[in-house]
Amino acid sequence: MVPSGHLAAALPDAAAGSVEIDTITLCDLAPDPGWRRPVLLDRELIMLATGGHGFAEVDFRALPCRPGTLLRVRPGQVLRCAPPQLDATVIRWHPEALHGLDVDAEEAPTWVQLAGEDEDAIINEVSQLTVDSRRHRDVPAARSLLRHQLTVLLLRLSMLRSDARRAAGPEEDTFRRLCREVELDYQRTRRVEDYADRLGCSVRTLTRACLAVTGRSAKQVVDERVALQASRLLAATDQPIARIGWQLGFSEPTNFGRFFAREVGVSPGAFRAAREQPATPPVVRPRTPADPAPQVRRA
Repeated sequence: MVPSGHLAAALPDAAAGSVEIDTITLCDLAPDPGWRRPVLLDRELIMLATGGHGFAEVDFRALPCRPGTLLRVRPGQVLRCAPPQLDATVIRWHPEALHGLDVDAEEAPTWVQLAGEDEDAIINEVSQLTVDSRRHRDVPAARSLLRHQLTVLLLRLSMLRSDARRAAGPEEDTFRRLCREVELDYQRTRRVEDYADRLGCSVRTLTRACLAVTGRSAKQVVDERVALQASRLLAATDQPIARIGWQLGFSEPTNFGRFFAREVGVSPGAFRAAREQPATPPVVRPRTPADPAPQVRRA
């Protein structure tokens, strides 16, 4: 697991933790105005593009953005944008901000281009939350107001993908269950057998589900999640490469180096050396409304 100190360093005021929900601009989000390196996020985040055209790079995938584009970025992911070409309102919050409220933040789509009535409703929610967070920051009742406004916003976003969720078959459900388990334990084990035992199914069932949803085997899905975390830490932190490998379950730096080179196509050192070079867009076209597990961009 990434030490909290490194996460706090990723955002200038993350350590303060005094504001549960706040709104900022893209320029406020990164310590470097040029975004030469990705930012490793430690909070939940929604970004609504309000002007310009450009790309937001989330976990090394360049996603097209224009007015009305909404991104949902989660803690632990890396983000890089190009503020000169893109303006956006950013809402961020600590996970405990929604404690006790009937909303599942995970249901919000990763990328959506808003249109029609959905666009009007969601832009209104974002605008009102932005105004209230700035005008009433020191008012005792503001905390409850902002929590409920954010809940309404997330519920509206979750409805955008409800039809796809209802249409999902058993293989999609199995794949999602596997992803949740991998997220909890990828630093300890990369064995598909361990996840199959935990989910009460066979390796064949997991592989069939992964192939149906992503075109990749269950083993590839697990390994790609480990490689993604390694890529995040290499790009957004200055932790020693050997330490990153150790955090991800590799007792020997050489084993980590071979694994990373196999998955990503370059050595950890080469990947880190190139981290200040942004992706050449477009790297990927978003799949909506059901979002697959993010993939590491091959060099």
